[in-house]
Amino acid sequence: MSSGGQEAQQAQQAQGTPGALGVIAGTGFYALDELRDPEDVTVDTAFGPTRARIGTVHDRRTVFISRHGYDHSVPPHMVNYRANIQAMVDLGVSEILAINVVGGVGTDSGDLVIVDDFIDFTKARPVTFFDGSTPEGVVHVDVGEPYHPRLRSAWKQAADNLGVDVIDHGVYGAYEGPRFETRAEIRLAALAGVTVVGMTGVPEVVLALEKNLPYASLSLVANPAAGQGTEPITIEDVQAVVADGATTVTRILSEAARLLA
Repeated sequence: MSSGGQEAQQAQQAQGTPGALGVIAGTGFYALDELRDPEDVTVDTAFGPTRARIGTVHDRRTVFISRHGYDHSVPPHMVNYRANIQAMVDLGVSEILAINVVGGVGTDSGDLVIVDDFIDFTKARPVTFFDGSTPEGVVHVDVGEPYHPRLRSAWKQAADNLGVDVIDHGVYGAYEGPRFETRAEIRLAALAGVTVVGMTGVPEVVLALEKNLPYASLSLVANPAAGQGTEPITIEDVQAVVADGATTVTRILSEAARLLA
């Protein structure tokens, strides 16, 4: 399906019309209520099958994927990131808005951060489509600006339109998971300028770049990272903050989708 999706994307670009909007979200975001006339599909890719939900948001075809599955059954290090991004291509997506739930490093629970860079601390997951086995051979992708400025601006403008405060820059530190980070790991990350940490932002953004899909992420800080707070980190506390912030994040997403449509 890959070549067909790319051909559709190229045809849409040639006509000056946007392709479908892709939305990828994680912990706490297992549905997209704004999606009109939703249809669940399974996309068979060269990297395995992916479940997606297709509908429209502001009259634009939109493809939604929940990273961890709609029942949160897939841990972060087992997410099939290549299949997810390939499915987006196959379904004619031309740009992706992502939502990440993160720990804060110098940022507070409930903060919203539009990251503009990342550091990859992962170590055991497929990180590229170009593993030497594809017709393209070995490819080195420029990631000097991994998060697309137009989409980052859409996130920011959407928040401004709704009167919601956001931090419009930040560095995402990606860890393997599923365990939380150690205090020493967070101290090291802080020295490198990391402001939020998570387990799913990479390689997702890199794979989108490899497929020429503009991508930008809005991060919801759900907890202080290790050593940044006084209490142990629990998934229950994370879920509570996500539940409180989910409505606001979804409103911003809907407004960003409207601006992009």
